[in-house]
Amino acid sequence: MSAQLLSFTDRGIYCAEGGFYIDPWRPVDRALITHGHSDHARWGHGHYLCTHQALPVIRHRLGQITAEGIGYGETRQIGGVEVSFHPAGHVPGSAQIRVARGGEVWVVSGDYKVEDDGLSEPFVPVPCHTFISECTFGLPLFRWQPQAVVAAQLAAWWQANAAEGRASILAAYGLGKAQRLMTMLPEAGPILTHGAVEETTRILRDQGYRLPPTIRVTAGIDAKSHPGALIIAPPSALGTPWARRFGPASAAFASGWMALRGIRRRRGFGTGFVISDHADWPGLNTAIHATGAERVFVTHGYTTPFRRWLEEQGYEAGIVQTEFGGDEAETASEADLA
Repeated sequence: MSAQLLSFTDRGIYCAEGGFYIDPWRPVDRALITHGHSDHARWGHGHYLCTHQALPVIRHRLGQITAEGIGYGETRQIGGVEVSFHPAGHVPGSAQIRVARGGEVWVVSGDYKVEDDGLSEPFVPVPCHTFISECTFGLPLFRWQPQAVVAAQLAAWWQANAAEGRASILAAYGLGKAQRLMTMLPEAGPILTHGAVEETTRILRDQGYRLPPTIRVTAGIDAKSHPGALIIAPPSALGTPWARRFGPASAAFASGWMALRGIRRRRGFGTGFVISDHADWPGLNTAIHATGAERVFVTHGYTTPFRRWLEEQGYEAGIVQTEFGGDEAETASEADLA
């Protein structure tokens, strides 16, 4: 009897026949990377393989690394297995990784969402026997509104602030979410960006992703120089001298966690917009069903209740302990859920 195609180790998800790990969290010789967020693409590996679209951001973040890109759908033989990368819809360049051997197919989802955001390569279900799926928002209470509805809410907030002479500071993760928000909004005024957001935006724009004009915040740029501006910054910039330069301002956070009033209170956000680059409850179920998988392992998120749910639906299900935890990959406390 042949060994299990993928195994779960203290370094990451491992393929012995290919001699590689997928999104490992400790240094390894060969790493296949689903996307550029820091909890999935870490420094210290001997060799990196990711999509061509993800590679520029990963190089920017990690510096001098030995890395190469691969096209979506391109098949590569690595040791005794075939490997290919397929769109995950999470952020630009993100991928699910398919590993096949002798008719047996496993797919590692990385992070994903099923709604087409108009920027990232849209999610494509990949048929498999075993699916390793994230479940960041794996509870029935997480159900996202269509992107167009959230876009209208954001535009109204921005316009109302501008009419009252306030700047609008929108906190969002710098890779994926920030750029998605830019593309969602009408050109109602200038868009200013924190340096961390602008660097990633520049890299994606240079790759050909269609993004609106933005202005990096430098000395001399503030609410007076750009009245009515929308400022997009990482969450860590809120409440800092960098943010205070804009004077009276309305601050908001764009995240799936804004669905929970407990988290909004704990983080001090009066205004929150519920939008996530991870699948919601219906999205997770839709994606898993579309794979045709008989066995599902779940990672980071509400793993215990989601595994129980999958077992009730007739799947063979298990939990994979990982160290993924950046972006929106966290879970709320019971108080937050109340």
